[in-house]
Amino acid sequence: MPAPVPEPLYCRRCRRGLNIHFNDLGFIVGYLHAAEQRGQRSDHRPEPAPITEIPDPIIECDFCSAPEAAWIYRCADQVTDARRITAQVFAVGDYQSRHHAARVRRTDTEHAFTQAWGERWTSCDGCAPFIEARDLYGLIGRVADAMPAKLTRGKHLMRTRGQLHDRFSTVFDTLVPSRGRIASGHPLGIWPDHAEETP
Repeated sequence: MPAPVPEPLYCRRCRRGLNIHFNDLGFIVGYLHAAEQRGQRSDHRPEPAPITEIPDPIIECDFCSAPEAAWIYRCADQVTDARRITAQVFAVGDYQSRHHAARVRRTDTEHAFTQAWGERWTSCDGCAPFIEARDLYGLIGRVADAMPAKLTRGKHLMRTRGQLHDRFSTVFDTLVPSRGRIASGHPLGIWPDHAEETP
């Protein structure tokens, strides 16, 4: 299990959030721009630094990717294991009779990386009402509507909504009651006691 990251990491170059990938031994093997995790592209390699070291960071909603997140929520630290396909088994007769469109009989996989999501989740003013109301399916619908078509078109929609359900269920199940308000000079939020959140 990887050690918890004390505060979110952002890219020094573009001032946007980064996701951390660990191997199966818990060592960091790479960083990925949050936008790339959502199917978009980046024109540069990540240059990670704690958010408090980034001048005027661009804080986007961790749910729907809207610019200018307004709130920070805290929940249990969570990770997701990603696996890569190493082999697929087909029946030869099935493959020939279906004209190269056979069903996969068995798929072998191996651990690819572990995605660390962290304890802090930022939200825009549009997603916050769903979180406050604990409306999981409303939030999933909003987020799916904001995603690129290649992730939600046709049969991809069911898989994408399932992944969002898995990820957001943990957030909802372990959500801390209070939330922090993101403000200039306070990238970790101003919390109800008016003290800046500490790492």
